[in-house]
Amino acid sequence: MKEDKPDTEHKKVSPKKFFKKPIMIAIFVLINVAVIAITAFSEFGNSNNAAKLSDVRINWWFLVPAVFCFLAAITAEIFKYVLMMREMSKKKNFNEKRVSKVARRTVLLGKYYDNITPAAIGGQPFQIYYMRKNSNLPDGVSTSIPVFGMIAGQIGFIIIATFCFLFGSLSINNAVLIGTACFGLLFYAFWPITVMIATFLPKATAELINIVVRFLYKIHLVKNRKATIAKVEYEVNEYAKCVRKILSTKGLFLKTVLLSVSFHILISMIPFFVLTAFGGNVDFLPCFVTTVAVTSAVYFIPTPGNAGAAEGAFFVVFSALSSGYVFWAMLVWRFFSYYIYIIMGPIIYYRMHLEKKDETKNKGIAAA
Repeated sequence: MKEDKPDTEHKKVSPKKFFKKPIMIAIFVLINVAVIAITAFSEFGNSNNAAKLSDVRINWWFLVPAVFCFLAAITAEIFKYVLMMREMSKKKNFNEKRVSKVARRTVLLGKYYDNITPAAIGGQPFQIYYMRKNSNLPDGVSTSIPVFGMIAGQIGFIIIATFCFLFGSLSINNAVLIGTACFGLLFYAFWPITVMIATFLPKATAELINIVVRFLYKIHLVKNRKATIAKVEYEVNEYAKCVRKILSTKGLFLKTVLLSVSFHILISMIPFFVLTAFGGNVDFLPCFVTTVAVTSAVYFIPTPGNAGAAEGAFFVVFSALSSGYVFWAMLVWRFFSYYIYIIMGPIIYYRMHLEKKDETKNKGIAAA
């Protein structure tokens, strides 16, 4: 008698037609504007000591390398996804232009959802959904690429932070910051270690899945225990296969980690150029090491974009400026590290709406 196989096929869920009408796009944009306004007010609304903008002297030329660092960092992150998609694709007629667009939107919309959801929990689920729908890659591959991209990013940051704390910590005269930063690194390391266990110890992972699902079943959060276990095990196995393939593809793991290291180095350089533009007299290495330490220290803060904690912690970096200039310098820095992603989200969605509209129009013309 043939055993019944668990239903492991992914059902295609029709996305909500949220962007079908222009009024929906307008509402979406207004929501994002409200998010930016509320966050900006909560972060900077009480800055009574801020100098008048007309009195602030800015050396704009030093903001040019800050812009370059941001663009180069995003380019490195996008190329990381292009590289993984290229290596994981079995098709000979590989459409580079389409892959570049999918990688670009996967990265930018992932950053967008990371920065509007608590503890950055929205980025990877959306990236997985978007890649499954648009990349033309198998579901397992589309699932593993965003997660592996995140893991490579965290490994890249751990490498930079480790070097900074070992060789540059003497440039930071703040033991509390270093201690908090080291604690933050534990959170960075948790997910990569967990994923590697799931990849190379499948039996232990299966046992853990059973324990967790049984517990959720007992507290009535899971209705069908066997079906849930079968589905989760299938997902984990498919993901583990793809991760092993990424790791076994010659040079791919090293390339993704190096691109992630490049991303974090470039992003961590931005505060130095912002400080210099506003007249701060700081050395590059102490500023860079402090930026890495603060980034690590606020990682485990469960607010969208680390809002609230990031400003307070990064005051350590920007305290080199006079009190009147700190407000404006931190506002510029937050634009590069937070607000720009929220601005990009609606823009990309609007372009997707126009493309869908053109596609529907062309289909109508072809049918006629």
